[in-house]
Amino acid sequence: MRTTVRTGIRPLAAVLLLSAGGCSPAYVLRAGWEEARILSVRRPIRAVIHDTTVSRETRDKLRLVLDARDFAERDLGLRAGASYESFAQLHRDTLVLNVLAAPEFALRWKTWWFPIVGHLPYKGYFDFDDARAEAASLAEEGYDVSVRAVSAFSTLGWFPDPIMSTTLRLDSLGLVETVIHEITHSTYFPTGQADFNESFANFVGHRGAIEFFCGAVRDASACERAHQRWDDTRVFGRFFHSIVEPLEEVYASPLPDEAKRTAKREVFEEAARRFETEYKPQLAAQYGSIDPASLDNAWIISRLLYYTRLDDFERTYESHGELVPSVEALMREAATGDPWEALTRLTGSGAAEPGRDR
Repeated sequence: MRTTVRTGIRPLAAVLLLSAGGCSPAYVLRAGWEEARILSVRRPIRAVIHDTTVSRETRDKLRLVLDARDFAERDLGLRAGASYESFAQLHRDTLVLNVLAAPEFALRWKTWWFPIVGHLPYKGYFDFDDARAEAASLAEEGYDVSVRAVSAFSTLGWFPDPIMSTTLRLDSLGLVETVIHEITHSTYFPTGQADFNESFANFVGHRGAIEFFCGAVRDASACERAHQRWDDTRVFGRFFHSIVEPLEEVYASPLPDEAKRTAKREVFEEAARRFETEYKPQLAAQYGSIDPASLDNAWIISRLLYYTRLDDFERTYESHGELVPSVEALMREAATGDPWEALTRLTGSGAAEPGRDR
């Protein structure tokens, strides 16, 4: 099957795992070496801010990182620990390539098991040749495969994560969203719930950025853009979910494989048309067209990872009026059970969306 290399609508947040069950010793050693290398070059952000040999743009963005980090802890009650107090200058534009895969006729992730966090639907590679080799191997096995660039990751508080130069390439709004997103992972990360963890952090990152720019710093222009970006994100979520049912009907049918391939392609072609006519007009920002030839199961599930039930998260927010009580209610409700079922109870919505990695 086709292997696509895409950057996605927002950076994919990876969890770096230094002891990985089910992964080769070489993979584990490379991950550990890269993490050690990143930690060895980090500098305290406050020192970099006062270093006039560093560009003003970098120093201004690092001030914003500290402000967002402090806001996440002080105003949102998230736990940053020692993360985002330091800065690491890397000498490449992409931090990690993440490999994701799905069977040709199923919207189900291929997963890898890791200690502590359980099953995850991606593997991150610092060695880009290794990532492409893994993708090629999976494609040969018949999987739909996606290789996506990553600009930030969280070690869930196990290490003092620095902000990296790859993340500073984001605009100010994306930078604040990402800092809050990653700190959310350090605060709440139920094991084996990749789609919940990323979608929940997506919600907290966007809503947190709105509260930061609209309340904490009172930047009217950024406040408006933050609202628009969250609205756009939810529109994308509805679009991605609109593709699921027709695909699942194809895969559940008794059609022979070749006929399923044709029907699958027709579903993606129709989705690309609907994006142009139904969804694109709803978006505040300008986006290009979608090439249906580039779409497959790996493409759609990599989006669902971040865009599952975003409107239900928003309903939770609307019922509480602020982000902090919304987050607290979700974590409290999910303390002893499935977080998707907790979201369903809080919103009164339909059955919880099943995790694609199960």
